[in-house]
Amino acid sequence: MIVTEPPSTTAGEALFADLRTPELSRFLLRAKKATGLLGDVTVLLCGNTRIRQLNRDFRGKNKATDVLSFPAEEHAVDTAGDLAVSLETAAKQAADHGHDLLTEVRVLLLHGMLHLAGFDHETDTGEMQQREAELRDRFKLPGGLIERTLLQPKQRLRPRSTSPSTPGSER
Repeated sequence: MIVTEPPSTTAGEALFADLRTPELSRFLLRAKKATGLLGDVTVLLCGNTRIRQLNRDFRGKNKATDVLSFPAEEHAVDTAGDLAVSLETAAKQAADHGHDLLTEVRVLLLHGMLHLAGFDHETDTGEMQQREAELRDRFKLPGGLIERTLLQPKQRLRPRSTSPSTPGSER
């Protein structure tokens, strides 16, 4: 099930208008099956303000993020868990990576569902990255969140001066 909580800005509201929710719901069902999740997955599509609040309240990080995963308790049989996706952050990431918002939301949902399935790229030895890559190939999705983090360019060093150096000077 997909729940929307549009942001209060006009630009944020436009993101919801552009998103094809029925298509996203079909993807959610296919991805849920592919990740082996049993039970319902509820997705909250929201803005940065709401996801920042959730991130602060549940993870102690007072900043907006792209996707949050909330696995169901172990004894729950009807639900696999909940996901929250910031459409504002997703739109920025989509633009940064050269694809549309729907594609970016799919990438985020797949990543979140792998977390619901018990994967954790912060503690495993590459299992989540490998599984995510396999599923991205199956669903014809671009690079995922783990690869983006690993491939981010290193901080650039200061450019070297073009003037000749003198002995003892530093560049």
